Amino acid sequence: MATIHPFKAVRPSRDKVSLVASRSYDSYTPAERKARLDNNPFSFLHVVNPGYKYAKKVSGVKRFELVRQRYEEFCEEAVLIKEDQPSFYVYKIIDREGQEFCGLVAAAAVEDYQNGVIKKHEHTLRLREELFKEYLKTVGFNAEAVLLTYPDESALEQLLQQLMEERPEYEFTTTYRDTHYLWPVQDSSTIKRIQQVFENMAALYIADGHHRSQSSFLLAEDLKAANKTHTGTEAYNYFMAYLLPESQLKIYEFNRLVKDLNGLSKEEFLVALDTNFRIQNRGKMEYKPSKKHHFSMYLDGEFYSLYLRKRMRRFDNALQGLDAQILFEYILQPILGIKDARKDERLAYAHGKKGFAFLTDKIDKKQFAVGFGMLPVTMEEMKQIADQDLRMPPKSTYIEPKLRSAVTIYEFE
Repeated sequence: MATIHPFKAVRPSRDKVSLVASRSYDSYTPAERKARLDNNPFSFLHVVNPGYKYAKKVSGVKRFELVRQRYEEFCEEAVLIKEDQPSFYVYKIIDREGQEFCGLVAAAAVEDYQNGVIKKHEHTLRLREELFKEYLKTVGFNAEAVLLTYPDESALEQLLQQLMEERPEYEFTTTYRDTHYLWPVQDSSTIKRIQQVFENMAALYIADGHHRSQSSFLLAEDLKAANKTHTGTEAYNYFMAYLLPESQLKIYEFNRLVKDLNGLSKEEFLVALDTNFRIQNRGKMEYKPSKKHHFSMYLDGEFYSLYLRKRMRRFDNALQGLDAQILFEYILQPILGIKDARKDERLAYAHGKKGFAFLTDKIDKKQFAVGFGMLPVTMEEMKQIADQDLRMPPKSTYIEPKLRSAVTIYEFE
């Protein structure tokens, strides 16, 4: 049974939402960030990059404290306003390609995450978990929702469609040409109907936001231990989530680039691959795999197809059959010497939206020696791995939609 709750969001005033909302900080180039910070005083980037006004890089606890101060300034100036009563939020995005995403912003339960009702498929790094936990504890809010997905539910879809017949509170288009809509839901009977639908769901799945989820759990543990009158209803017992039906997720692959052949010549490398793969030289024509366990490879100006040999296709669990895992176990680790796919600086990733031309360009410029492409992970594979309590290799999925920060903000206080 999945538990979700309405919450009193802090959100931009209607006239400023398009100016406040921002992409995640790391998704901007330095030049893009500078342009927005120089020309838009309402961008939420001013909150998360508080040292910019002093032309000074600030880090650690001092940065967290300044983030809190900038946030308070935005609230004092009524750029950000807190809701009077708890709400759900129907949030629709139509991207530049016409793809529509329609889901619900709500508070998900830390207890569901702890007990496995909210299921995960990726490892998290302890250092990042702790750092973000301390960030949340200091600033007191989270402006980026965790993306959760659930099996398509026709009754819920119909209800959301009815709610969207009203005029949206927000309707704005970004410079990326994505259009965003938001409808607050405050009617108590409607909120109850939505909660009942989720109560009948056995599980929710994290699509994007594993570190945010784990950090929220760690924060809740800390604050619970420090609160002698803990009841379980405090805001820190929940975290902000965007709940989206499975059929609306767009999952892209992450391709791999490796800087060298680990001391092997081209011929030695191809011979090593031949043990577990059928190899065919495809020449200059771009090759993309069309089946699971088929891979594309770009090496020395030519494309190759790699087919995992049938005798190798004996899998004991969902992870072993995952293409990203196969690539790591049979090529990256044993042949190219990549021991830790999270930390090895010889390994880089490029999501499928960039296209394989991105890899070929890097390799042709001698920045990398070889590149590998594969098919995207399917929703079913992702769920099977989560259900079996297994973890994918890093950068196995690139998932859309990517939400804007600060359209809704969840306060832990």
